[in-house]
Amino acid sequence: MSIAKRRCALLLAAGVMLPLPVALTGCSSDEEGAPPPASRDIATASRSRTTGTGTLRWALDATPKTFNAFQSAADTGTTRVAGAVLPALHTLDARGKPQRNPDFLKDADVTSTEPKQVVVYKLNPEAVWSDGRPLSAEDFAAQWKALRGTENAYWTARNAGYDRIAKIEPGDGDHEVKVTFAKPYTDWRSLFTPLYPKSVMDNPAVFNAAASKGLAVGAGPFLVRGVTTDTVTLVRNPRWWGDRARLSRMVFQTVPADQRADALISGRVDLAEVDRATARRIQATAPSGKKRAAGAASRSAGANAPDLARDGGQAADALHDWAAANASDKKRAETMALSRFTLRKALEPAYTQLALNGTKGPLADERVRRAVARAIDRKALAKQVLKPLGLPADPLGNHLLMAAQKGYKDHSGALGASDTEAAQSLLADAGWRAAGPQKLDGKTDDLGIRRAVPTDAGSGTPSATATATATATATASGGASASASASGTAGAAPSTSPSATAGDASPAAGDAGRSGNLPDSAVVRKKGRPLVLRFVLPADSGSSSLRAVGERIARMLEAIGVRTEITKVEGEGYFRNYIASGKYDLALYSWPATAYPATDGRPIYAKPQPAADGSLVVEQNYTRVGTDQIDQLFDEAVSELDGGASRSLVGRADARIWAAAGSVPLYQRPELVAMRKGVVNAGAFGFVTPRY
Repeated sequence: MSIAKRRCALLLAAGVMLPLPVALTGCSSDEEGAPPPASRDIATASRSRTTGTGTLRWALDATPKTFNAFQSAADTGTTRVAGAVLPALHTLDARGKPQRNPDFLKDADVTSTEPKQVVVYKLNPEAVWSDGRPLSAEDFAAQWKALRGTENAYWTARNAGYDRIAKIEPGDGDHEVKVTFAKPYTDWRSLFTPLYPKSVMDNPAVFNAAASKGLAVGAGPFLVRGVTTDTVTLVRNPRWWGDRARLSRMVFQTVPADQRADALISGRVDLAEVDRATARRIQATAPSGKKRAAGAASRSAGANAPDLARDGGQAADALHDWAAANASDKKRAETMALSRFTLRKALEPAYTQLALNGTKGPLADERVRRAVARAIDRKALAKQVLKPLGLPADPLGNHLLMAAQKGYKDHSGALGASDTEAAQSLLADAGWRAAGPQKLDGKTDDLGIRRAVPTDAGSGTPSATATATATATATASGGASASASASGTAGAAPSTSPSATAGDASPAAGDAGRSGNLPDSAVVRKKGRPLVLRFVLPADSGSSSLRAVGERIARMLEAIGVRTEITKVEGEGYFRNYIASGKYDLALYSWPATAYPATDGRPIYAKPQPAADGSLVVEQNYTRVGTDQIDQLFDEAVSELDGGASRSLVGRADARIWAAAGSVPLYQRPELVAMRKGVVNAGAFGFVTPRY
């Protein structure tokens, strides 16, 4: 399964809170110490406080095309279903640390490192497939053979880790599986989650089958009961040996991102990730939201407003009720419907980055990339996105680990702090200079960014041409052909918004235009050519916050004399026609975090390699910026069985990724989840893998 698909999915749990109809049962963590603030936001309750019945309706972006999480067509919905119906040998705690799942494993550990690494899995003897057959070494071996990358008949998305296994055989005791590795593999806990029955992995036709064929055999607390064009229904597994699921059914309902608010209002779903606009509407229905709404109403109500001289809380409620009574029937009904939900918010284990395409053009010069990166005020951008949501507004200092994870360190110092003068010096060193003397005029624009203006030589006053405008030709840095590595990671799209986008747009269909009002005389030039960068942004309705960030970045770059030409693209065309094909200079998109950075980080930051046909094999490194040293550090980290030493190597790789300035992490994304009141042990899970 591709990194973006495998790392992004959250696996949900189930249970019911009295007296309302639905709830979810969360998992505990073996990790010592409390997780950092905003790492998760879950409404916790004990199993005894739930009814043990009911149906949960949970929104998906799209109906899964397959139930095989390792197939190239797999998506987030695939992984969610797999989490409920298949074995997960290791799950994640709040810090993103893998934990043994006792429902399936009594023990699992490295028993030998010489001459080969050997891992012995001791399976729970009660664990059986829904057809009554015990989990066994045959299932492990079938999955290894399908995913090791030697059988072209299997439509696999990746083989990381499975390609390092030499053999799989029964262990010395009953219910034991012995896995011998040909090469040391530090992330062995990432393997066999989910685990499929041999009936799926033995047969390429079954492996590649579409979701419409269902999943005949499972081994989780739920089983797939029915599949339609827009729903997947799960029911309790009568052979489940663990704690009984607290829900009778789970229905995954397809609801596109731009229809989430309507689905909540109409009561079609109980749990859904939402955009910022919908989140604000839900927050406004809470008691604190009522007071804000009352304040807004009182400022515009005039003489007809209720008397505000009484107790503040009573006045707020009265004014809120007055405003609702004077609103349209539709608006009032929508507000009442949304008041049935609460908003859960946390820092998602995913980060938004500014990508700089280093294929060719100005950004092929590391000095220019570093100049662009140092012109960006990451603190201001994080504050812009996260502070209004009440989340910690700190920029992310690591490409490979989130702040909650063990080993996290801020390595952004390898690039340098935000510094306009240093950025201008880097540009000058690379030969990019303004036509005339430049200065910061001391004034700031509406975003708080100091302006750079040209001055006439010797006069110290703005040039007469400072207000002139002209259309500049964008510098093309893209265009190099790219392909996914046939034996590595598939070229899956990273995320650009809280939910996957739909639709398509050709490059010609993009909405292009100059950003800001930077005059020609203020643009830095090299041999007479202006430095103009093509900035590609998503145009989907759920990406308004990302576009606002992009537009602010464009204004920051004006301060060092760099002009951007912004192209806004809707749907899948944003990734396929621009990011994957390299037709951009600057872009914003997000990568999900991972518990296994040594494995999952490499294809994102590996140095692109030329293919025999002249194309560039980029794997998932869509910035096309990489070095041999970064690759070597990843190779050493994935083969280092000492956890501390492996983390140290990953940290060194991250510092060098910062220095290469192909990717600039900005902030962890907000995770916003609308949850029907009465649902418990659910919400914004962060890293946590809940128990179904």
